[in-house]
Amino acid sequence: MSEAAFEDDDVEYDDVPEAALQLASVVRRYPQASGFLSVLRGVDFVLMPGEVVALVGPSGSGKSTLLHICGLLDRPDKGAVVLGGNDVSGLDDRTRTALRRIEVGFVYQFHHLLPEFTALENVVMPQLISGRRKHLAEAEASELLVRLGLAERLNHRPAELSGGEQQRVAICRALANNPRLLLADEPTGNLDPETSEVVFRELLDLARNQGVAALIATHNIELAKRMDRMVEMRMGRVIEL
Repeated sequence: MSEAAFEDDDVEYDDVPEAALQLASVVRRYPQASGFLSVLRGVDFVLMPGEVVALVGPSGSGKSTLLHICGLLDRPDKGAVVLGGNDVSGLDDRTRTALRRIEVGFVYQFHHLLPEFTALENVVMPQLISGRRKHLAEAEASELLVRLGLAERLNHRPAELSGGEQQRVAICRALANNPRLLLADEPTGNLDPETSEVVFRELLDLARNQGVAALIATHNIELAKRMDRMVEMRMGRVIEL
């Protein structure tokens, strides 16, 4: 079966001008020796500004693939990805990268902090890359880190921080550019239950205070219930719970 067999005409989507993110009939398939593995099978999803939504589903159900599509790290084979009212599906790689730096923040299960830089420098770095002046970037980074209880850790490198502190720095880094969209993939999955509860609460509070639209993948149903709503990846589609 050829990849051309999956090509279709442009997909139309409903105009939801106030939506932070909209997916319309999104399909993602990966080639295999016997054909293609369908991971996303026509996903429709809308995320509103200031809304915090839990994404649940078993391992292998396509949650990470969906987040990568939403965050412009991957392209759909078919369908529309609409960010802030603009269809970004057909943008070239350079434009997508520039847009992602400004519009999207990511938090992963593992912090991915740069080990040679301090907590403050790790949060300043993406702001500098986006063109922000250094003194403004440092002020924003300091404010975020202090809000998450890291006032005494600004000049510590990741190896000198606990797991919970590392993840707090990662959260600050993701939100430092005041993105339109926050995507988190099991952000507390590598932490013990007590630390997970504290970090999750801080993530939720900070996202809501900044008014960011957030999609958070988690296996923890109790944490998921504390968000505004839950959706589930099921058979390659997003199902409202």
